[in-house]
Amino acid sequence: MIAIIDYDAGNIKSVEKAMQQLGQQVVLTRDRSTILGADHVILPGVGNFGDAMEKLKKYELIDVIKEVVERKIPFLGICLGLQLLFESSEESPGVEGLGILKGQIVRFPNREGFKIPHMGWNSLHLQHFGRLFAGIPEQSYVYFVHSYYLKAEEENIVKATTDYASLVHASVERDNVFGCQFHPEKSSEIGLRILRNFVELKREDA
Repeated sequence: MIAIIDYDAGNIKSVEKAMQQLGQQVVLTRDRSTILGADHVILPGVGNFGDAMEKLKKYELIDVIKEVVERKIPFLGICLGLQLLFESSEESPGVEGLGILKGQIVRFPNREGFKIPHMGWNSLHLQHFGRLFAGIPEQSYVYFVHSYYLKAEEENIVKATTDYASLVHASVERDNVFGCQFHPEKSSEIGLRILRNFVELKREDA
């Protein structure tokens, strides 16, 4: 069973639909026992970093997410969900992220010819043998929508990058924690393959 964390963020339904397309049993929930009992947990989302952290706090989900990580349950953050895994964001100065991974979320620089938000299809450069990208060809295209991007502190956790006005850390992996800045649920067959790779991972405490 896949638990999608429901914290009133956008884009949750499209992730649910993609998982159902893969034949997965999915539940949208903020219930602690349901989340901890799931085989896989997804934190999707679009929106403001500070607002999202406030909602995670309101629904008492911060400690639950950290427990998912400690229990080695495969966990995937998508778009804003990836950004929340890190320490801070220029979008919301003074707001602490989950701090599960080290790094900051920064705003795209203003460069001629590059619109903000970054919205559209970009190719991925794959590196460091990310498990989400098993069987995915180099330079595959995926779909992005964001105005802020990740600069991870630890280079070895970065499994995919893309270039858009700057070098973007597009996907990360450490132990059971995964993150995608792009939207696999909106990235056609390549995106579904990435999601299938995620759901085929086993939780280590099972």
